[in-house]
Amino acid sequence: LINLGEGVAHVVGYVGEVNEEEVGLLRDAGQKYELGSQIGRMGIESQYEDKLRGRDGGRLVEVNPNQEGVRELGHQEPEAGTDIKLTIDAGLQQVGFAAMDGKKGAVVVSNPKTGEILAMASSPAFDPGHVQANSEFFNRAIGGIYPPGSTFKMVTTVAALESGKAGRSFTYNDTGSINVGRFAYTNWFFTQYGRTEGEVGWEKALARSVDTFFYKVGELTGPETLAMWAEKFGMGTKTGIDLPGEVAGLIPTPDWKWKTKNEQWFLGNTYHMAIGQGDVLVTPLQVNLMTNVIAANGKKCAPYLNEQMSKCVNVQISPEVLDIVRRGMIGACSEGGTAFPFFDWNQQMPNGKSQYPKVACKTGTAEYVQNSGRIGSHAWFTVFAPAEDPTISVTVLVEGGGEGSRAAAPIARKILAKYFGVEDKYNYSAISGVGE
Repeated sequence: LINLGEGVAHVVGYVGEVNEEEVGLLRDAGQKYELGSQIGRMGIESQYEDKLRGRDGGRLVEVNPNQEGVRELGHQEPEAGTDIKLTIDAGLQQVGFAAMDGKKGAVVVSNPKTGEILAMASSPAFDPGHVQANSEFFNRAIGGIYPPGSTFKMVTTVAALESGKAGRSFTYNDTGSINVGRFAYTNWFFTQYGRTEGEVGWEKALARSVDTFFYKVGELTGPETLAMWAEKFGMGTKTGIDLPGEVAGLIPTPDWKWKTKNEQWFLGNTYHMAIGQGDVLVTPLQVNLMTNVIAANGKKCAPYLNEQMSKCVNVQISPEVLDIVRRGMIGACSEGGTAFPFFDWNQQMPNGKSQYPKVACKTGTAEYVQNSGRIGSHAWFTVFAPAEDPTISVTVLVEGGGEGSRAAAPIARKILAKYFGVEDKYNYSAISGVGE
């Protein structure tokens, strides 16, 4: 039996005593708590308080003026609470939390075909057995909102192809940047290394995460269509997971910008949206759900932690479009892609087989403005495996972590190695390479 402690604190929550002020509020709500009663706070303990707590026993007794019992008028036996079995895999939870190594961020692991959460960790965490006023209660997996960066390019791809705004044979010649008036919108490869990608199609665009390709695709598709598909993938709305504290995030539109900022929508806003920047804000759980839609051939299953809560709907995406996205994601984790820590996973051996299950992934490096005013970047990585028939997906966010390939992909690799029971010989101390 593994004692996960702080590793699962944000999921399970903790119990604490009810104070005097709370007793009155709870009684007004028709709930029978006494001063000093234990109540679930945060996580599953709060979400399923009624089931877990059970019911207190009691006796109704008639007393004389000396407060001595005369006769019993009523009696209620105490009822034990109901046990709840979570979908969490203790081994994956332990590895995922440990791999974060105290860095700010989150890990979400799930089964794409059902929506069951196999691991969910928020870091830093707290010890549920020794809760203090300054404990780190913030669950970044469901309550933290971040620009999704290049992980959003899967949404842009599907939106463009399914709407017919760009065809499957569409290509774009990357020269490093696109100029609009006095503004230059560059590709990361050009910004970092002064190099260009040349002629780019869909699969290479995803594998190499070519910003300029997606700027153009976003322009052809339009922000309203991008927003519509983002929402179909589960962004901009709560997923409905059975945990308190989930937030909806934000998928912007020209109408939203005018109403909230009293500003017009410009082409540059569309460019930023197409690569998951600008005002687009999502939770790590939402990126995991989006990944699952691709992995499960368009089936979107609501994430859950308690057994038998699965609800799935079909997002209408053609098999051809899903195949393009999947091949691009396989390319991202293959030699020449952006996710270099996974190149050996997708490398074929001389006998035509691989020592690891083939994976499909996407890196992301999402820029944000730090408190100092400087530009920082969050590291994203999202992956499912085996690529052709997935049973697991992993999404990792490292706040301010830099490149997704360097900061987030190694964490996902450790989780997948644990899940598939393969020996992991990767030299994590020598992370280097050209990634995004």
